[in-house]
Amino acid sequence: MEYAFARVVHMLAIVLWIGGVAMVTLVLLPAVRRFKDPAERVAFFERVESRFAAQSRITTLLAALSGFYMLHVSGWQRLAVPQFWWIHAMILVWLIFTLMLFVLEPLFLHRWFLRRAERAPESTFRLVQWLHWFLLGISLLTVAAAVAGSHGWFWF
Repeated sequence: MEYAFARVVHMLAIVLWIGGVAMVTLVLLPAVRRFKDPAERVAFFERVESRFAAQSRITTLLAALSGFYMLHVSGWQRLAVPQFWWIHAMILVWLIFTLMLFVLEPLFLHRWFLRRAERAPESTFRLVQWLHWFLLGISLLTVAAAVAGSHGWFWF
């Protein structure tokens, strides 16, 4: 029963987290890049992105708690089995986002973005959009691999 609950929590956290990354990448950033005034562009993006970052912190934490619980219950030895490579992919994607959300953004990325957007708004938003495309790409590949792997399709 607890394992099923953990899986439900895990899936809801992933849907909200990666779905939010998709929304920012596919909808928000292209819309913001069309703003004529660079200052308005930065201000709007900051307002929306900061709310999403707060939600992402909660969902990545829920994904970690539920995911590591399920790994504990099913056995840590799965990490040593090649057919469960997708678990490593999930942990890697989670680690990247956790570093971004809890360490890099609060320490310097936020200030760096504001300074760079002031000097070079077009190239800054291009870079931010490229980074979001990269993060969305690895996230979707990992979700696909995890769904396939957890249903017995191991690819290898």
